[in-house]
Amino acid sequence: MEFQKLKAVIDTLPEYGIPGCDAIAMKDHKVIFRYSAGLADTEAGKKLNGDELFYMYSCTKPVTVTAAMQLYERGKFLMNDPVSVYLPEFASVRVKNGAYTVEAETPIMMKHLFTMTAGMSYNLTSAYIQEVRERTNGRCPTRETVAAMAKMPLDFQPGTHFQYSLCHDVLAAVVEVISGERFSEYVRKNILQPCGMNESGFRETEEVRSRLAPQYRYNDKTKRAEKTPLSNMYILGSEYDSGGAGLISSVADYIKFEDALACDGVSALGERILSPRTLKMMRRNCLTGEALSEFRRRFPGLSDYGYGFGVRTMDGFDPTGGSLSPSCEFGWNGAAGSYVMIDTDEHVSLFYAQHMLNNKEAYVHPRLRNSFFADLDQ
Repeated sequence: MEFQKLKAVIDTLPEYGIPGCDAIAMKDHKVIFRYSAGLADTEAGKKLNGDELFYMYSCTKPVTVTAAMQLYERGKFLMNDPVSVYLPEFASVRVKNGAYTVEAETPIMMKHLFTMTAGMSYNLTSAYIQEVRERTNGRCPTRETVAAMAKMPLDFQPGTHFQYSLCHDVLAAVVEVISGERFSEYVRKNILQPCGMNESGFRETEEVRSRLAPQYRYNDKTKRAEKTPLSNMYILGSEYDSGGAGLISSVADYIKFEDALACDGVSALGERILSPRTLKMMRRNCLTGEALSEFRRRFPGLSDYGYGFGVRTMDGFDPTGGSLSPSCEFGWNGAAGSYVMIDTDEHVSLFYAQHMLNNKEAYVHPRLRNSFFADLDQ
């Protein structure tokens, strides 16, 4: 497999406004593809060297869901458990009702966190969060910050709609309570180390910052990518482990996690991180009716997908949107343009990274997906 079609797609991306990008694919624990195009730093004319670190943003979410599903396998919770069993501050959530708020008719359940149906929002500027930031001098410990999120009125009754939100940040706090350790530490011990991911983590140390690729934002008016501050707005404080968007990783490291999921939950080191049954549950579509329509409206590039536990999923959908993916394909993406794609039937996975906000994902990701699967048949 020479992946000529995929290479050709990647080669066009700098012309489309993306400064630089890097991609890798694995099959049965072996690298079958690695290719990059463009520049890491356009101003300095610096090429990508393949060792850059990137903010994973929402590509953190599949890792968080995997961590929580490990605990699910161990009988630590059930999907119909109220979240308040583990985070008592969620026992009395309120829901917006015009100019007023009312008590939630049903509790937020664990399954609502996984499927983004809890009624939460992505309001990072909430006064409740800002109060924690001021009181802790910018540290924002995860549990304290998530407790503040429980005070934010829900946008709808739990379980009635889909809305992309802070649900997986709350899920990370549940992992902390159940495991008895910081979310980042739990992930390190139970996912990163078993997968051999030595360059990934949630701490932005000086060494990490020195390896982060410059970050850009595409300006729709000037039609060009402009360098933006090297920061991640979703990392709310120095002690905040964002389960929704806090992971930092490299292309060569993140693919090891994907490869483990693609190979029935077993990493290249021979460590099992999830069972095949759990993976099937994770990628099963959970949305129907209006909630499924809301998901597809929110992510127009996923018009032929459903949504499982933190991942888009083909899950037997008729690919009327033009996807060449098999029915078992699933994954997610990040705000700066990174892209996770996993096929459990073929035991293959693809990871693509760029570092540009306003990322043009609706253009880039379907082309990467289709050319990859076309090349896989060669």
